[in-house]
Amino acid sequence: MTAPAIHGSCLCGAVQFDLLPPLRPVILCHCQQCRKTSGHVWAATSVSQDRFQLTRDEGLAWFASSEKATRGFCTGCGSSLFWQPTGGQTISVAAGALDGSTGLAIMEQWFTQDRGDYYTLDPNIPCREG
Repeated sequence: MTAPAIHGSCLCGAVQFDLLPPLRPVILCHCQQCRKTSGHVWAATSVSQDRFQLTRDEGLAWFASSEKATRGFCTGCGSSLFWQPTGGQTISVAAGALDGSTGLAIMEQWFTQDRGDYYTLDPNIPCREG
């Protein structure tokens, strides 16, 4: 039996998508780009491109945030939604944009050396630097 798709969207609904499980557990990224894009810590799951389907994209725009990746966001409400490695076969999706119960859990946190000085790290979540 195939698991049902997990639906997600931006705040205003101009960008909507479905993800077909399995999804990668959530990673928290503390790098400067992710903090500036999300306003805090980027929390994201990931799926292969063939398990990702845009169902509405009228507000979707992409920004080349580095030579290594592009970021997808909604031009209507400003929701930061996607991170995609250049030439990659996966897409990372903001965990907060998913609807309903996902069954996901945080796996690890990245670039913790770049975290903001206004918060502390959860010592129970493994760290991977750089």
